[in-house]
Amino acid sequence: MPDASEQEYIEYVSARLPALHRLAYGLSGDLHQADDLVQETVTRLFQRWSRVARAEHRDAYVHSVVVRLFLDGRRKGWWRVRLFGSPPDVSSFEDRGADDRTVLRAALARVPPRQRAVLVLRFLHDLPVEEVARIMNCSPGTVKSQTAHGLAAMRRLLAEAAPAGTTGVSR
Repeated sequence: MPDASEQEYIEYVSARLPALHRLAYGLSGDLHQADDLVQETVTRLFQRWSRVARAEHRDAYVHSVVVRLFLDGRRKGWWRVRLFGSPPDVSSFEDRGADDRTVLRAALARVPPRQRAVLVLRFLHDLPVEEVARIMNCSPGTVKSQTAHGLAAMRRLLAEAAPAGTTGVSR
C-alpha cells in the first residue's frame, strides 16, 4: 500500500474506531468479543484498502464487514472454545444507575444473532431498512421480518425479566 493510501486508511479507521466498537459491542454484548470483531474488521480493511477506498458507500461496506464477521463467528462457534481450565477473572465496568440498560442488554444477548444484528443496526445505529438490507446482503422484506421477530423476542424476554407487579422496562 503506498504511503498516501496508508495515511488515508489510518485517518479513516481512526475516525471510525469508536463507532465500529459501538456497533461490535451492540452485536456481541461483550467488550472482548467487540474488540476482536473490530480488530478483524480493521485488518480486513487494511488488506483490501485499495478497493475499499474507491467504494461509493464506504461506511456501509465497513458495517457489513462487522456484521458478517459477527454472524460468521456465531455460526462457526470458534469463539466458544476455552483453552484454559477456568474462566479468567473478568473485571468490567458496571454503571449501577443503568438497570434498564442492563436488562435490555441481557435480553438482546438472548435474541438470535441475525435478529440481534437487525435490531442493533435499525435501532441503536438508526439505519434505514434499505441500508440494513444492503449491509446484511438480504432483501428489505427480510429485514422487516427479522425486525418484527426480534422485537417480539425482546418483548417476551423483557416480560420474563420484569419483576412481579411491573410491566417491564420503564420508558
